[in-house]
Amino acid sequence: MRDLHFKDNFWNTELTCTAGYDAIIQHLNDGKRTCKEVEDFMKARAAIEEKYAKELLGLSKKVCGHNEMNTLKRSLDMFKLQTEHVSLSHLTLAQTMREEARRLEDFRERQKEARKKLYTKAQQAKQTAEEADKMYIQNVSVLGKIQDDWQKEHAKACEVFEKQEVERISTLRNMVWTHLNHLSQQCVTSDELYEEVRKSLEQCDIQEDIGHFINLRRTGHNPPAPVLYENFYSGQRSTGPCPSPRQPPPISRRGPLPDPVNNAGDVAYATVQEPGYSLLHY
Repeated sequence: MRDLHFKDNFWNTELTCTAGYDAIIQHLNDGKRTCKEVEDFMKARAAIEEKYAKELLGLSKKVCGHNEMNTLKRSLDMFKLQTEHVSLSHLTLAQTMREEARRLEDFRERQKEARKKLYTKAQQAKQTAEEADKMYIQNVSVLGKIQDDWQKEHAKACEVFEKQEVERISTLRNMVWTHLNHLSQQCVTSDELYEEVRKSLEQCDIQEDIGHFINLRRTGHNPPAPVLYENFYSGQRSTGPCPSPRQPPPISRRGPLPDPVNNAGDVAYATVQEPGYSLLHY
């Protein structure tokens, strides 16, 4: 199947008909809108990536496992560090997307300027052809020459427009392809960064962390000694453990007090049973 080209397929048998030219211009305008839509898409995606990157960067600065120690602390620190790296990679991706959008905008402006110049020439040729048509009866030869000029300009315009369309489709296709490559690379980058966290977690030793804490904060090996019972009545200290609190300690009973014996010359004290017990007797 042979290739089709604009210059061979947008003619009309009527001399002043511009349907083919108008169809090409309409298609190019639609393509221009598509470029603008893709450009706006890239800018919006870049803004999303930048916002996500900044929020992720702020999240990586938050306290996480501040009171942990040893291997788990190293793993949590690695987790925060790689989160920060992911945020920076997304920020780089946002900058790349903005650059892509800028290149597409420049491309669109270049095509706009080229179409503007060709459009002016084509309009001038069309106007000349219309004026020549009015002079047809008076000067057929002049009409033929002007018609030939218009057809040549139309063919040139079609060739340029087709070239622009090829460039536009190729540019959009390559740009979207590159954009997807950036996204795929971002996934690879993120996975590599997260793999560092996984490697760090593999080195997280629970028993080592427990031993580290014990070695750092230990207070002693021996429990307190048992409390010994001391008999305050006998004045002797027991060597055995304290008796059960349910059983009162043994108490030695003393006999009745002896009756006092008064010798001659001793002061006699009255008992409470005797009347006048407060008097002294000699």
